[in-house]
Amino acid sequence: MSIASQFEASANHKPNTAPKRKRPAPLSVRLNDAERAQLMSEAKGQPLSTYIKAKALGSKPVRLRRSGLSVADRKSLAQVLAFLGKGNLSASLNQISNAVEVGVLPVTPETEAALVDALRSVCDLRRLLVQALGLQEADE
Repeated sequence: MSIASQFEASANHKPNTAPKRKRPAPLSVRLNDAERAQLMSEAKGQPLSTYIKAKALGSKPVRLRRSGLSVADRKSLAQVLAFLGKGNLSASLNQISNAVEVGVLPVTPETEAALVDALRSVCDLRRLLVQALGLQEADE
């Protein structure tokens, strides 16, 4: 088929003339803060409208395609990813450790401050991961 005939065929193509299906108007429900919080808790991470629809119609809850994490958990995981994206933390700590062991890097107050800062970052990462996973921190 030549380019001219392809162009002609596409130019003469008639759009679908079937009437568009009209969707019903959305249903709006007002909830107070306590009612909304209760439904959000019961929904366990699925979209609230999906949960309310399933509950109102008596059908089974829809299986989640998402991770099933709450918004707070997703926020915590995003913070962990941001920390990880800031730099190559594990490699940097390993290089510092090797340099101190070999005696190439004297432990000055600046070095100690950098190590304390790195340790604080690792502790923050651990705390955020524990929080995101819903685990209890062990008392140390």
